[in-house]
Amino acid sequence: MIRTVRAALVIFRRDFAATVLSKAFIFFLIGPLLPLLISGVFAGIGASTAEREGRPTVGVIATPSDFAPINEAHRRLEQALGENDLPKLIRFDPQGEPAQQSAKLLTSGNPPILAVLSTTNERPTLTGAVSADGSISRKLQLVLQAARRVPVDPLPAIQVVETGDSSGKLASARSATAHAGQFILFFLTILLAGMLLSQVIEEKSNKIIEVIAAAIPIDAMFLGKLFAMLAASVIGIMVWTGLGVAIVSVGTQRGLEALPDPAVGWALFGLLGVLYFAMNYLLLGALFLSIGAQASTPREVQTISMPVTILQVLIFGLATATIGNYGSALGIGAAIFPFSSPLVMLARAAELPELWPHLLALAWQTVWVALILRWGAGFFRSRVLKSGPKPGRRRRAAVS
Repeated sequence: MIRTVRAALVIFRRDFAATVLSKAFIFFLIGPLLPLLISGVFAGIGASTAEREGRPTVGVIATPSDFAPINEAHRRLEQALGENDLPKLIRFDPQGEPAQQSAKLLTSGNPPILAVLSTTNERPTLTGAVSADGSISRKLQLVLQAARRVPVDPLPAIQVVETGDSSGKLASARSATAHAGQFILFFLTILLAGMLLSQVIEEKSNKIIEVIAAAIPIDAMFLGKLFAMLAASVIGIMVWTGLGVAIVSVGTQRGLEALPDPAVGWALFGLLGVLYFAMNYLLLGALFLSIGAQASTPREVQTISMPVTILQVLIFGLATATIGNYGSALGIGAAIFPFSSPLVMLARAAELPELWPHLLALAWQTVWVALILRWGAGFFRSRVLKSGPKPGRRRRAAVS
């Protein structure tokens, strides 16, 4: 055991220094910031486009007296629902036949009109590029129904008594924290753990793997490589977290106070977040390292990466489905399943204050990390190095 740990430290120092002290590590730190920058640019473009397009405009053919209750009902609904939730209304004086006037307005283009509502008949008619059961038709029907009930005097304002907190608000806030924690954990893992698929390719291509296997146990090589990449990932996370906290503090003026509090408090939630990230990275990283060790070329690694990514997405979907249902069969099963356990337990820390399940979960996940590493090293030894009995023959050899 001591020999394995010492050998693992040698591999750890070698791989950690080769990763962190390289020029490529700078691009590794900058890489995740580029999607955020691109997202911000496209969000700004989308916002400006939406602002230019504005709300859909509906022309209303009506006299001032007929349009007054419709306009008042529209104004009241805008105050209640929001200005962008209802189409914009423009009144036009009746001129000749409503059908002919509607067709002329739809082709005028100044202003561009989506549909025309004529109220001269007993039954209102909506003409334009809309469907009978579409959102525009239903919203206008709501406006017309409200127009029939528009009171002469304004309704009295509701007296509001604000309270500091409530159970519904607290549950909703903690659920948002659980979702955010799961997403960040999933995003960091899918971003960082995939690199372990190609960790053994260099040694295999340069024929160094035989020298390493002759000098140290394969278990130590796997252990050292796994923790070296974990340490390099932690450095990257520290840099990204510092930038994120600075942006949140500047943008909200209150930092973490502007975010909903988790059930265990921010201090314990942050500690559990670090521990569950480490366990999630070690669990998936040990599996990816074992699978990627079977590949001999970068092309094979690229082929493997797609099912690996799909696996991570499925695990994330399973963990997300358990939020708020930790006592159900699905919640208990996802907490026991080792690859979804860190995601489920981190969300649980955001919504439930009990601490003993986390101690049990961390111990359970540690056992599975050791088992996966042991299996991966044995599989690599027998399938790649051909230095031991194949897994299928061990039992027959023991019996004979």
